[in-house]
Amino acid sequence: MAKTKSAYVCNDCGADFVRWQGQCTECGAWNSISEVRLPSLTKQQRFDGYAGATAAKVIRLGQVDLQDVPRFSSGFAEFDRVLGGGIVPGSAILIGGSPGAGKSTLLLQIMCGLATNDKALYVTGEESLQQVALRAHRLGLPTQNLMMLAETNVETICQLAQQEKPRIMVIDSIQVMQMADIQSAPGSVSQVRESAAYLTRFAKQQNVAVIMVGHVTKDGSLAGPKVLEHCIDCSILLDGDTDNRYRTLRGNKNRFGAVNELGVFAMTGQGMREVKNPSAIFLSRGKEDTPGSIVMVLWEGTRPLLVEIQGLVDYSPLNNPRRVTLGMEQNRISMLLAVLHRHAGIQMADQDVFVNVVGGVKVNETSADLATLLALVSSFKNKALPNELVVFGEVGLSGEIRPVPSGQERLKEAAKHGFKRAIVPVANAPKETIAGMTVVAVSKLSEALDAL
Repeated sequence: MAKTKSAYVCNDCGADFVRWQGQCTECGAWNSISEVRLPSLTKQQRFDGYAGATAAKVIRLGQVDLQDVPRFSSGFAEFDRVLGGGIVPGSAILIGGSPGAGKSTLLLQIMCGLATNDKALYVTGEESLQQVALRAHRLGLPTQNLMMLAETNVETICQLAQQEKPRIMVIDSIQVMQMADIQSAPGSVSQVRESAAYLTRFAKQQNVAVIMVGHVTKDGSLAGPKVLEHCIDCSILLDGDTDNRYRTLRGNKNRFGAVNELGVFAMTGQGMREVKNPSAIFLSRGKEDTPGSIVMVLWEGTRPLLVEIQGLVDYSPLNNPRRVTLGMEQNRISMLLAVLHRHAGIQMADQDVFVNVVGGVKVNETSADLATLLALVSSFKNKALPNELVVFGEVGLSGEIRPVPSGQERLKEAAKHGFKRAIVPVANAPKETIAGMTVVAVSKLSEALDAL
């Protein structure tokens, strides 16, 4: 019989120790170290593994076959866009999101649609089969062909999946999965790490696309060890508040496509519905011109996206005025206010500053700098900006307006939605005249303020 060896792993940070101890020396957590039993290999197994390793051969990079990766559609164009064009067979996908965001609803719709033509297996570990069936019935989904399994043991799930041979399999969720050889409780670092690694190996060996649902922490990041995101192929996050009907699907990691793609869904009584034109939703503005409101053009993945930025500047009775941002980085707002004071002579040191990106969109690029400053100046001066104006550009510390990528496509998208004026960096000025749009190219912050 092969002897078993024990390892001691911290459930909080995943650090390994040779013996048990009360406190983890890596993260400082108490009573977080649990025993993990590892079966040792016999001499014959070690010899077989070594002999199998010599069967592989080394080839040159130029000899690798560059065939197109076969993909199949999930039935949702927005979901396929975030994945890079569709689901790749044999890939491991991790989808996270806050409770109530619609992860299980979206995946159930996808699986019921795929089950009409292909074999699809939905594994539920948190809900009973009756609960999933009630949701599918409420959404009016076709339930005749979708295979269901209520199980939390990973070995049993993979054994049954190998018999059924599905094309795609959903694990809901990875935090409740467990392996018999690991002594720690489900949801611990070691259980989540080993379960995800086992499912990923199964996906590669059997050429089955595996989608794992993951929980998130209080700060919105994926729960579990960081190695969980390293071993999977795609990591996507479904954002959205429960009081907001719109959900955004954003990729954090993708080995088969771009990581900055954005998909937009709407939560309705019939489940998740795709939003074909997100710019029209985020631009639901009033007819009257209001101070502190301006429209800018983001570049998300392979398409432009028009969003509205609102700024509010008000006198502050506090010694330290507040700087509150929703959808943008707060430190960048402080930097932009310093640039505005230094190079435009507008001081807001005694004012509360609030910045909001309408629709719950998170702005991660610097093209919103110029639009944010103009919105704050508009609110500070109490002068409204015209509704037909669109602005984008990066602001440097010396007051210069720097160009942003894909400037021509941004202007064309704004022209499609009826915008007639634009303030852009000089390097992004269009080489050809855009019908119905007047473009003002600026190189400094003072020129942009004069152009208003």
